[in-house]
Amino acid sequence: MTPRLSVTARTAGPGVLPPLRPIPLGGTGPEDVVVDREGRVITGVADGRILRVRPRGPARVEQIARTGGRPLGLEVLPDGRLLVCDAERGLLRVTPEADVEVLVDRVAGEPLRFCSGVAAAADGTVYFTASSRRFGLQEWLGDLMERTATGRLLRLPPGGGEPEVLLDDLDFANGVVLAEDESWVAVAESGAYRLTRLWLSGPRTGQRDTLVEDLPGFPGNLSRGTDGTVWVALAGPRQRPLDWLRRAPAGVRGAAWRAARPLPIRPRPVARVLGIGPGGRIRHDLRRRRAGYRMLTGVYEHDGMLILGSLLEKGIVACELPGRA
Repeated sequence: MTPRLSVTARTAGPGVLPPLRPIPLGGTGPEDVVVDREGRVITGVADGRILRVRPRGPARVEQIARTGGRPLGLEVLPDGRLLVCDAERGLLRVTPEADVEVLVDRVAGEPLRFCSGVAAAADGTVYFTASSRRFGLQEWLGDLMERTATGRLLRLPPGGGEPEVLLDDLDFANGVVLAEDESWVAVAESGAYRLTRLWLSGPRTGQRDTLVEDLPGFPGNLSRGTDGTVWVALAGPRQRPLDWLRRAPAGVRGAAWRAARPLPIRPRPVARVLGIGPGGRIRHDLRRRRAGYRMLTGVYEHDGMLILGSLLEKGIVACELPGRA
């Protein structure tokens, strides 16, 4: 059985995230970040543009495409095409010529809303998430407060067709990552503070367990590092009032959301990322208080750096990875 220890029991304590170097984009909300074969960072912003910029040197921003919606999770394919989870349009694929193709916009006849995270296997199978069946991106807090647990992990075969629901009733399904050997796929359940794993091969095929639980914040997008480390962006620290509310009766949760809905969201200016080994043990716990960068939702390791993205900020940031500079 997979151990179910808390993060606190697995790590000696958080280290310091090195100083963050801003990379301006001319756009707001680079929610996820990936790197292509040329070493260029790709991200999507709130106005629907997909942008590309080099993480070192002058920040020359190029527009790759425009989705017509709100791009979130990204995945670069070996042939140079790009998978995009668009919160408004569904699962998309973008060509180097800037053509945008809709791969999935309905699941079992129901519109796909709040498409969030994506990962692709070597054979072309695509794993992606839908965070909620009730709330859209603009009301993400409502899903967390009401604890709808309507998120899903889905699979699209290499040749396309009807997507298959692999996991249902997830607590705000978010980022997705495959094991280095593709023996399992993990999904971030932001509302449950955990990474849930589904085995894809071996004696446990089809079984669901927990890769790591009791995280110190809300896990966002996931990515795999050069040594198999699973990098986790923490969008914000856990908050006791929200933890209490999520244990309250449904009527109380609904009333709290209706009261909070018109209020502005003020995320704490804390940047924190975790690096988790394949067995669920914490390899890295890096945090910077008063970082000046809020609601960290994307993280990607590249060339001795960590590239970070945010749902709210006006650019991405980069820092040196401790021990690999």
